[in-house]
Amino acid sequence: MDLKVTFPGGKKVDAEFGDHIIHTDQSKDEGGENSAPAPFDYCLAAMGTCAGLYVLAYLQARELPTDNVSLVQSNEWDEKTHRLNKVSIRIMVPPEIPKKHHKPLTRSASLCSVKKLIENGPEFVITAETSG
Repeated sequence: MDLKVTFPGGKKVDAEFGDHIIHTDQSKDEGGENSAPAPFDYCLAAMGTCAGLYVLAYLQARELPTDNVSLVQSNEWDEKTHRLNKVSIRIMVPPEIPKKHHKPLTRSASLCSVKKLIENGPEFVITAETSG
């Protein structure tokens, strides 16, 4: 599936694909209006929500409660290079879900396709073309 990136004004950049549009903006410190998350914020959120989808599927398949389950993602940065060094995701499980499910829940979250994409590093090909 292709997506189209457009520039609606200011520091805003949108991604259109299918029936959806993802709006992004920069913080006020970066010259934007802070009207939407920055593109990298979506990248970080994609990791946590993808892991969450696999956790949800595990719980639903076993008819376990999902109401009090959450994931907490912590991101560790290199202070000098400002690069992301480590992503830690903790699955917060309420006491009513037996501990025997903890390890399978972590295995399920590890199946996340976003995590696998980042671990295997796709090739990027970027070109510029004259539009018609």
